[in-house]
Amino acid sequence: MYRVSPFVRHFAWALGLGIFTATLWVNIDAFSYYDFIEWRLADLHQPSWLPLWAQIPALMTASPASLTPASLTSHGLMSLFMFFVGKELWEALVLQRGALSGPQAWVPIGGVLGAVLGAALVWVLVGSLIETAEEASFAIGWQVPLGSDVVLGYVLGRRVFGPGHPALHVLLLVTIACDFIGLLVLGLSYPSGGLLRLSWLALPILASAGVWALYGRRPDPRAPERLRRRGLHLWPYILAGALSFVGVAAAGLPPALGLLPVIPAIPHADRSFGLFAEAESFLHDTLNRLAHLLVKPLAVVLFLFGLTRGGIDLQAFAPTTLTLLAAFWLGKPLGFLLGCVLSAQLLRAPLPKGVGLRHLTLIALLLGIGFTVPVLALDTALPGGGMAEAARLGLAISLLAGVAALALPRRFTR
Repeated sequence: MYRVSPFVRHFAWALGLGIFTATLWVNIDAFSYYDFIEWRLADLHQPSWLPLWAQIPALMTASPASLTPASLTSHGLMSLFMFFVGKELWEALVLQRGALSGPQAWVPIGGVLGAVLGAALVWVLVGSLIETAEEASFAIGWQVPLGSDVVLGYVLGRRVFGPGHPALHVLLLVTIACDFIGLLVLGLSYPSGGLLRLSWLALPILASAGVWALYGRRPDPRAPERLRRRGLHLWPYILAGALSFVGVAAAGLPPALGLLPVIPAIPHADRSFGLFAEAESFLHDTLNRLAHLLVKPLAVVLFLFGLTRGGIDLQAFAPTTLTLLAAFWLGKPLGFLLGCVLSAQLLRAPLPKGVGLRHLTLIALLLGIGFTVPVLALDTALPGGGMAEAARLGLAISLLAGVAALALPRRFTR
Protein backbone atom coordinates (compact mmCIF):
# COMPACT_ATOMS: atom_id res chain seq x y z
CA MET A 1 0.00 0.00 0.00
CA TYR A 2 1.39 3.38 -1.03
CA ARG A 3 1.91 6.13 1.52
CA VAL A 4 -0.50 9.05 1.72
CA SER A 5 1.03 12.31 0.50
CA PRO A 6 2.19 14.71 3.25
CA PHE A 7 0.11 17.59 1.85
CA VAL A 8 -2.93 16.19 3.70
CA ARG A 9 -1.13 16.99 6.95
CA HIS A 10 -0.55 20.52 5.68
CA PHE A 11 -4.29 20.78 5.10
CA ALA A 12 -4.88 19.77 8.72
CA TRP A 13 -2.45 22.37 10.03
CA ALA A 14 -4.11 25.07 7.93
CA LEU A 15 -7.61 24.08 9.06
CA GLY A 16 -6.52 23.84 12.70
CA LEU A 17 -4.83 27.25 12.58
CA GLY A 18 -7.98 28.81 11.17
CA ILE A 19 -10.16 27.20 13.86
CA PHE A 20 -7.79 28.27 16.63
CA THR A 21 -7.67 31.87 15.37
CA ALA A 22 -11.44 32.06 14.99
CA THR A 23 -12.10 30.56 18.43
CA LEU A 24 -9.68 32.96 20.09
CA TRP A 25 -11.25 35.88 18.23
CA VAL A 26 -14.89 35.00 18.96
CA ASN A 27 -14.24 34.53 22.68
CA ILE A 28 -12.30 37.80 22.99
CA ASP A 29 -14.46 40.07 20.82
CA ALA A 30 -17.50 38.29 19.39
CA PHE A 31 -19.00 41.43 17.82
CA SER A 32 -15.99 42.17 15.63
CA TYR A 33 -15.67 38.50 14.64
CA TYR A 34 -19.26 38.24 13.42
CA ASP A 35 -18.97 41.62 11.73
CA PHE A 36 -15.98 40.24 9.82
CA ILE A 37 -17.50 36.96 8.64
CA GLU A 38 -20.79 38.70 7.68
CA TRP A 39 -19.10 41.70 6.03
CA ARG A 40 -20.98 42.46 2.83
CA LEU A 41 -18.53 42.13 -0.07
CA ALA A 42 -21.09 42.41 -2.86
CA ASP A 43 -24.81 42.13 -3.57
CA LEU A 44 -26.04 39.40 -5.90
CA HIS A 45 -29.03 40.40 -8.02
CA GLN A 46 -31.44 38.10 -9.84
CA PRO A 47 -30.95 38.26 -13.64
CA SER A 48 -34.02 39.97 -15.09
CA TRP A 49 -34.06 37.79 -18.21
CA LEU A 50 -34.71 34.54 -16.31
CA PRO A 51 -38.32 33.24 -16.38
CA LEU A 52 -40.08 32.85 -13.04
CA TRP A 53 -39.76 29.05 -12.93
CA ALA A 54 -35.98 29.31 -13.43
CA GLN A 55 -35.26 31.88 -10.75
CA ILE A 56 -32.20 30.99 -8.67
CA PRO A 57 -33.36 29.95 -5.15
CA ALA A 58 -30.54 31.70 -3.30
CA LEU A 59 -31.65 35.02 -4.79
CA MET A 60 -35.41 34.58 -4.32
CA THR A 61 -35.63 37.25 -1.62
CA ALA A 62 -37.07 40.74 -1.44
CA SER A 63 -33.59 42.21 -1.12
CA PRO A 64 -30.51 41.04 -3.05
CA ALA A 65 -28.45 38.28 -1.47
CA SER A 66 -25.11 39.34 -0.03
CA LEU A 67 -21.72 37.81 -0.68
CA THR A 68 -19.80 37.61 2.61
CA PRO A 69 -16.47 36.04 3.64
CA ALA A 70 -18.41 33.20 5.27
CA SER A 71 -20.62 32.47 2.25
CA LEU A 72 -17.78 32.91 -0.23
CA THR A 73 -15.71 30.31 1.60
CA SER A 74 -18.47 27.80 2.40
CA HIS A 75 -20.36 27.93 -0.88
CA GLY A 76 -17.61 28.84 -3.31
CA LEU A 77 -14.09 27.95 -2.26
CA MET A 78 -15.03 24.71 -0.50
CA SER A 79 -16.26 23.36 -3.84
CA LEU A 80 -12.57 23.12 -4.80
CA PHE A 81 -11.90 20.94 -1.75
CA MET A 82 -14.89 18.72 -2.51
CA PHE A 83 -13.63 18.35 -6.11
CA PHE A 84 -10.24 17.34 -4.74
CA VAL A 85 -11.61 14.59 -2.49
CA GLY A 86 -14.26 13.64 -5.07
CA LYS A 87 -11.49 12.87 -7.52
CA GLU A 88 -10.09 10.32 -5.04
CA LEU A 89 -13.48 8.67 -4.54
CA TRP A 90 -14.08 8.48 -8.30
CA GLU A 91 -10.70 6.84 -8.90
CA ALA A 92 -11.40 4.38 -6.09
CA LEU A 93 -14.59 3.37 -7.90
CA VAL A 94 -13.47 3.08 -11.51
CA LEU A 95 -9.71 2.52 -11.71
CA GLN A 96 -7.80 -0.74 -11.69
CA ARG A 97 -7.04 -1.79 -8.10
CA GLY A 98 -9.23 1.02 -6.81
CA ALA A 99 -10.22 0.81 -3.15
CA LEU A 100 -13.89 0.39 -4.10
CA SER A 101 -13.39 -1.91 -7.07
CA GLY A 102 -14.44 -5.53 -6.77
CA PRO A 103 -16.10 -7.41 -3.90
CA GLN A 104 -13.89 -5.83 -1.23
CA ALA A 105 -15.96 -2.66 -1.61
CA TRP A 106 -19.11 -4.09 -0.07
CA VAL A 107 -17.98 -4.04 3.55
CA PRO A 108 -16.90 -0.35 3.53
CA ILE A 109 -20.06 0.61 1.63
CA GLY A 110 -22.20 -1.20 4.20
CA GLY A 111 -20.27 0.53 6.95
CA VAL A 112 -20.88 3.96 5.40
CA LEU A 113 -24.62 3.35 5.10
CA GLY A 114 -24.75 2.05 8.67
CA ALA A 115 -22.80 5.06 9.95
CA VAL A 116 -25.10 7.68 8.42
CA LEU A 117 -28.27 5.82 9.46
CA GLY A 118 -26.97 5.29 13.00
CA ALA A 119 -25.98 8.95 13.38
CA ALA A 120 -29.37 10.18 12.15
CA LEU A 121 -31.37 7.79 14.34
CA VAL A 122 -29.46 8.59 17.52
CA TRP A 123 -29.73 12.34 16.82
CA VAL A 124 -33.53 12.05 16.49
CA LEU A 125 -33.89 9.81 19.56
CA VAL A 126 -31.65 11.77 21.92
CA GLY A 127 -32.89 15.14 20.64
CA SER A 128 -36.52 14.18 21.26
CA LEU A 129 -35.62 13.28 24.86
CA ILE A 130 -33.38 16.15 25.99
CA GLU A 131 -33.70 19.09 23.55
CA THR A 132 -35.04 22.22 25.27
CA ALA A 133 -34.45 25.02 22.73
CA GLU A 134 -37.58 26.99 21.92
CA GLU A 135 -36.82 26.99 18.20
CA ALA A 136 -36.36 23.20 18.10
CA SER A 137 -38.88 20.88 16.45
CA PHE A 138 -39.01 17.10 16.16
CA ALA A 139 -35.97 15.63 14.35
CA ILE A 140 -34.67 19.06 13.34
CA GLY A 141 -31.01 19.01 12.34
CA TRP A 142 -30.68 15.25 11.81
CA GLN A 143 -28.58 15.92 8.69
CA VAL A 144 -25.77 17.55 10.70
CA PRO A 145 -23.99 14.38 11.97
CA LEU A 146 -24.09 12.55 8.62
CA GLY A 147 -20.85 14.10 7.35
CA SER A 148 -17.39 13.49 8.71
CA ASP A 149 -13.92 15.05 8.52
CA VAL A 150 -11.45 13.78 5.93
CA VAL A 151 -8.49 15.95 6.95
CA LEU A 152 -8.59 15.74 10.74
CA GLY A 153 -9.60 12.07 10.59
CA TYR A 154 -6.57 11.31 8.42
CA VAL A 155 -4.10 13.06 10.75
CA LEU A 156 -5.28 11.13 13.79
CA GLY A 157 -5.70 7.91 11.80
CA ARG A 158 -2.11 8.16 10.61
CA ARG A 159 -0.93 8.19 14.21
CA VAL A 160 -3.17 5.24 15.06
CA PHE A 161 -2.46 2.94 12.09
CA GLY A 162 0.86 4.15 10.73
CA PRO A 163 1.68 5.99 7.46
CA GLY A 164 1.08 3.17 4.96
CA HIS A 165 -1.43 0.88 6.67
CA PRO A 166 -4.38 -0.29 4.49
CA ALA A 167 -6.81 0.69 7.26
CA LEU A 168 -5.79 4.32 6.81
CA HIS A 169 -6.98 4.22 3.21
CA VAL A 170 -10.27 2.60 4.26
CA LEU A 171 -10.72 5.40 6.83
CA LEU A 172 -10.16 8.03 4.13
CA LEU A 173 -12.59 6.28 1.83
CA VAL A 174 -15.31 6.05 4.47
CA THR A 175 -14.97 9.68 5.59
CA ILE A 176 -15.11 10.97 1.99
CA ALA A 177 -18.22 8.89 1.27
CA CYS A 178 -19.91 10.12 4.47
CA ASP A 179 -19.15 13.72 3.47
CA PHE A 180 -20.78 13.39 0.05
CA ILE A 181 -23.82 11.58 1.40
CA GLY A 182 -24.20 14.22 4.11
CA LEU A 183 -24.13 17.14 1.67
CA LEU A 184 -26.38 15.43 -0.86
CA VAL A 185 -28.99 14.49 1.76
CA LEU A 186 -28.84 18.03 3.12
CA GLY A 187 -29.56 19.50 -0.30
CA LEU A 188 -32.41 17.07 -1.03
CA SER A 189 -33.93 17.62 2.42
CA TYR A 190 -34.11 21.39 1.93
CA PRO A 191 -34.69 21.88 -1.82
CA SER A 192 -34.80 25.67 -1.67
CA GLY A 193 -37.18 26.97 -4.32
CA GLY A 194 -39.06 23.70 -4.83
CA LEU A 195 -38.55 20.70 -7.09
CA LEU A 196 -38.84 22.76 -10.29
CA ARG A 197 -35.47 24.27 -9.42
CA LEU A 198 -33.91 20.85 -10.01
CA SER A 199 -34.32 21.50 -13.73
CA TRP A 200 -31.13 23.55 -13.38
CA LEU A 201 -29.28 20.23 -13.05
CA ALA A 202 -29.53 19.97 -16.83
CA LEU A 203 -26.73 22.55 -16.99
CA PRO A 204 -24.03 20.42 -15.25
CA ILE A 205 -25.19 17.36 -17.19
CA LEU A 206 -24.86 19.17 -20.52
CA ALA A 207 -21.55 20.78 -19.53
CA SER A 208 -20.06 17.42 -18.51
CA ALA A 209 -21.37 15.58 -21.57
CA GLY A 210 -20.19 18.34 -23.88
CA VAL A 211 -16.65 18.58 -22.53
CA TRP A 212 -16.33 14.79 -22.59
CA ALA A 213 -17.53 14.57 -26.20
CA LEU A 214 -15.24 17.36 -27.41
CA TYR A 215 -12.13 16.82 -25.27
CA GLY A 216 -12.41 13.99 -22.75
CA ARG A 217 -12.85 10.92 -24.93
CA ARG A 218 -9.81 8.72 -25.44
CA PRO A 219 -8.53 9.58 -28.94
CA ASP A 220 -7.78 7.09 -31.67
CA PRO A 221 -4.04 6.21 -31.54
CA ARG A 222 -3.90 6.75 -35.31
CA ALA A 223 -5.33 10.29 -35.05
CA PRO A 224 -3.07 13.30 -35.72
CA GLU A 225 -1.03 14.49 -32.76
CA ARG A 226 -3.07 17.69 -32.56
CA LEU A 227 -6.23 15.67 -31.89
CA ARG A 228 -4.50 13.28 -29.51
CA ARG A 229 -3.23 16.18 -27.39
CA ARG A 230 -6.55 18.03 -27.34
CA GLY A 231 -7.67 16.36 -24.12
CA LEU A 232 -4.57 17.64 -22.29
CA HIS A 233 -5.82 21.23 -22.25
CA LEU A 234 -7.16 22.32 -18.86
CA TRP A 235 -9.31 25.31 -19.82
CA PRO A 236 -12.25 23.30 -21.27
CA TYR A 237 -12.68 21.43 -17.99
CA ILE A 238 -12.37 24.63 -15.95
CA LEU A 239 -15.11 26.22 -18.08
CA ALA A 240 -17.31 23.13 -17.75
CA GLY A 241 -16.73 23.19 -14.00
CA ALA A 242 -17.88 26.81 -13.80
CA LEU A 243 -21.09 25.98 -15.67
CA SER A 244 -21.64 22.92 -13.49
CA PHE A 245 -21.19 24.99 -10.33
CA VAL A 246 -23.82 27.50 -11.48
CA GLY A 247 -26.28 24.73 -12.32
CA VAL A 248 -25.90 22.88 -9.01
CA ALA A 249 -26.16 26.09 -6.95
CA ALA A 250 -29.18 27.29 -8.94
CA ALA A 251 -30.87 23.92 -8.42
CA GLY A 252 -30.88 24.56 -4.67
CA LEU A 253 -28.29 21.90 -3.81
CA PRO A 254 -25.20 22.71 -1.73
CA PRO A 255 -22.85 24.72 -4.00
CA ALA A 256 -19.90 22.82 -2.50
CA LEU A 257 -21.00 19.90 -4.70
CA GLY A 258 -20.98 22.05 -7.82
CA LEU A 259 -17.79 20.73 -9.44
CA LEU A 260 -18.40 17.02 -8.90
CA PRO A 261 -20.48 16.33 -12.06
CA VAL A 262 -17.50 17.21 -14.26
CA ILE A 263 -15.09 14.68 -12.72
CA PRO A 264 -16.21 11.66 -14.83
CA ALA A 265 -15.67 13.68 -18.02
CA ILE A 266 -11.99 14.45 -17.29
CA PRO A 267 -9.33 12.02 -18.62
CA HIS A 268 -7.80 10.10 -15.73
CA ALA A 269 -5.05 7.60 -15.01
CA ASP A 270 -5.44 3.88 -15.69
CA ARG A 271 -4.49 2.68 -12.23
CA SER A 272 -5.18 3.75 -8.65
CA PHE A 273 -2.31 3.88 -6.16
CA GLY A 274 -4.57 4.55 -3.18
CA LEU A 275 -6.25 7.62 -1.78
CA PHE A 276 -4.00 10.73 -1.84
CA ALA A 277 -1.03 8.47 -2.59
CA GLU A 278 2.42 10.04 -2.92
CA ALA A 279 2.89 8.12 -6.18
CA GLU A 280 0.20 10.26 -7.83
CA SER A 281 2.59 13.22 -7.86
CA PHE A 282 4.34 11.50 -10.80
CA LEU A 283 1.14 11.13 -12.86
CA HIS A 284 0.40 13.68 -15.56
CA ASP A 285 -3.08 12.81 -16.75
CA THR A 286 -5.51 15.73 -16.92
CA LEU A 287 -7.39 14.89 -13.71
CA ASN A 288 -4.20 14.58 -11.66
CA ARG A 289 -2.79 17.78 -13.17
CA LEU A 290 -5.87 19.68 -12.02
CA ALA A 291 -5.52 18.12 -8.56
CA HIS A 292 -1.83 19.09 -8.38
CA LEU A 293 -2.72 22.71 -9.19
CA LEU A 294 -5.14 22.78 -6.24
CA VAL A 295 -2.78 21.52 -3.54
CA LYS A 296 -1.33 24.87 -2.44
CA PRO A 297 -4.52 26.95 -2.87
CA LEU A 298 -6.48 24.40 -0.82
CA ALA A 299 -4.29 25.03 2.23
CA VAL A 300 -5.42 28.67 2.06
CA VAL A 301 -9.03 27.61 1.48
CA LEU A 302 -9.06 25.37 4.55
CA PHE A 303 -7.49 28.10 6.68
CA LEU A 304 -10.22 30.52 5.54
CA PHE A 305 -12.88 27.90 6.20
CA GLY A 306 -11.60 27.39 9.73
CA LEU A 307 -11.43 31.16 10.21
CA THR A 308 -14.96 31.91 8.96
CA ARG A 309 -16.79 28.78 10.17
CA GLY A 310 -14.67 27.50 13.03
CA GLY A 311 -15.25 30.12 15.70
CA ILE A 312 -16.31 28.10 18.75
CA ASP A 313 -18.14 29.85 21.56
CA LEU A 314 -16.86 28.06 24.65
CA GLN A 315 -19.93 29.16 26.63
CA ALA A 316 -22.46 27.74 24.15
CA PHE A 317 -22.93 24.36 25.86
CA ALA A 318 -26.57 23.21 25.63
CA PRO A 319 -28.58 20.00 25.14
CA THR A 320 -27.87 20.25 21.41
CA THR A 321 -24.19 19.67 22.25
CA LEU A 322 -25.04 16.38 23.94
CA THR A 323 -27.34 15.36 21.08
CA LEU A 324 -24.54 15.88 18.59
CA LEU A 325 -21.98 14.01 20.68
CA ALA A 326 -24.37 11.08 21.08
CA ALA A 327 -24.84 10.92 17.31
CA PHE A 328 -21.09 11.03 16.66
CA TRP A 329 -19.85 8.89 19.53
CA LEU A 330 -22.63 6.30 19.67
CA GLY A 331 -24.78 6.31 16.55
CA LYS A 332 -22.11 6.61 13.89
CA PRO A 333 -19.55 4.09 15.29
CA LEU A 334 -22.15 1.47 16.19
CA GLY A 335 -23.93 1.93 12.87
CA PHE A 336 -20.64 1.58 10.99
CA LEU A 337 -19.72 -1.68 12.73
CA LEU A 338 -23.21 -3.10 12.30
CA GLY A 339 -23.20 -2.16 8.61
CA CYS A 340 -19.82 -3.84 8.11
CA VAL A 341 -20.91 -7.03 9.85
CA LEU A 342 -24.19 -7.27 7.95
CA SER A 343 -22.42 -6.67 4.62
CA ALA A 344 -19.84 -9.34 5.37
CA GLN A 345 -22.45 -11.88 6.51
CA LEU A 346 -25.29 -11.29 4.07
CA LEU A 347 -23.19 -10.66 0.95
CA ARG A 348 -20.32 -13.01 1.88
CA ALA A 349 -18.02 -10.10 1.09
CA PRO A 350 -14.36 -10.19 2.13
CA LEU A 351 -12.75 -7.52 4.27
CA PRO A 352 -10.33 -5.16 2.50
CA LYS A 353 -6.87 -6.69 2.29
CA GLY A 354 -4.83 -6.10 5.45
CA VAL A 355 -7.84 -4.90 7.48
CA GLY A 356 -9.27 -6.89 10.37
CA LEU A 357 -12.03 -6.49 12.92
CA ARG A 358 -9.86 -4.49 15.31
CA HIS A 359 -8.99 -2.07 12.50
CA LEU A 360 -12.69 -1.62 11.71
CA THR A 361 -13.29 -0.92 15.40
CA LEU A 362 -10.65 1.82 15.36
CA ILE A 363 -12.11 3.28 12.15
CA ALA A 364 -15.52 3.34 13.85
CA LEU A 365 -13.98 5.20 16.79
CA LEU A 366 -12.33 7.74 14.48
CA LEU A 367 -15.65 8.33 12.72
CA GLY A 368 -16.67 10.01 15.97
CA ILE A 369 -14.65 13.02 14.73
CA GLY A 370 -16.53 15.60 12.69
CA PHE A 371 -16.04 19.19 11.69
CA THR A 372 -15.81 20.39 8.07
CA VAL A 373 -18.95 19.01 6.38
CA PRO A 374 -21.08 19.04 9.57
CA VAL A 375 -20.18 22.73 9.96
CA LEU A 376 -21.36 23.32 6.37
CA ALA A 377 -24.68 21.72 7.32
CA LEU A 378 -25.28 23.82 10.44
CA ASP A 379 -26.71 26.94 8.80
CA THR A 380 -29.22 25.01 6.68
CA ALA A 381 -30.25 22.20 9.03
CA LEU A 382 -30.47 24.14 12.32
CA PRO A 383 -32.03 27.47 13.29
CA GLY A 384 -29.41 30.15 13.75
CA GLY A 385 -28.30 31.25 17.16
CA GLY A 386 -28.01 29.06 20.23
CA MET A 387 -28.64 25.65 18.65
CA ALA A 388 -26.08 26.18 15.90
CA GLU A 389 -23.42 27.43 18.30
CA ALA A 390 -24.09 24.56 20.72
CA ALA A 391 -23.71 22.08 17.87
CA ARG A 392 -20.48 23.76 16.75
CA LEU A 393 -19.11 23.34 20.28
CA GLY A 394 -20.07 19.67 20.14
CA LEU A 395 -18.16 19.26 16.89
CA ALA A 396 -15.05 20.64 18.57
CA ILE A 397 -15.49 18.28 21.53
CA SER A 398 -15.93 15.35 19.12
CA LEU A 399 -12.19 15.56 18.38
CA LEU A 400 -11.66 13.77 21.69
CA ALA A 401 -12.66 10.56 19.90
CA GLY A 402 -9.28 10.72 18.18
CA VAL A 403 -7.56 11.09 21.55
CA ALA A 404 -9.38 7.98 22.76
CA ALA A 405 -8.15 6.02 19.73
CA LEU A 406 -4.59 7.15 20.39
CA ALA A 407 -4.85 6.10 24.03
CA LEU A 408 -5.59 2.45 23.20
CA PRO A 409 -2.77 -0.03 23.82
CA ARG A 410 -0.32 -0.22 20.90
CA ARG A 411 -0.78 -3.97 20.55
CA PHE A 412 -4.45 -3.29 19.74
CA THR A 413 -3.83 -0.55 17.18
CA ARG A 414 -1.15 -2.46 15.22
